[in-house]
Amino acid sequence: MQEMSLKNYAYIGDAVWELKIRSKTITMTNNPRNLHKLTTEKVKASYQADILHKIEPVLTEKEAEISRRGRNLPIPIGRRQNQTEYRQATAFETLIGWWYLNNKARLEEIYKIIDV
Repeated sequence: MQEMSLKNYAYIGDAVWELKIRSKTITMTNNPRNLHKLTTEKVKASYQADILHKIEPVLTEKEAEISRRGRNLPIPIGRRQNQTEYRQATAFETLIGWWYLNNKARLEEIYKIIDV
């Protein structure tokens, strides 16, 4: 597969992660308000940043490099209150996108590690 920009990996990673979470939360409740709450708790930047910290010890050298580069992507100033957290979430989404497009087996391993 042709290498693409890290921003594109983050973009697809955001969608893949949200779909994964939505797929899980729909089995937990039929209440739309509760579905929204359960989903947004897991797709927000602070949660994704926490997950990134959890998986960092098991990242390969290449994955750690992708994470580092994703974290350093330019983002609009003032877009989020906590820029550090948002950058870490972007790094997480970049990894999810990269795995999704390049190594789905590894993505499934990571899902098991983070228990989703």
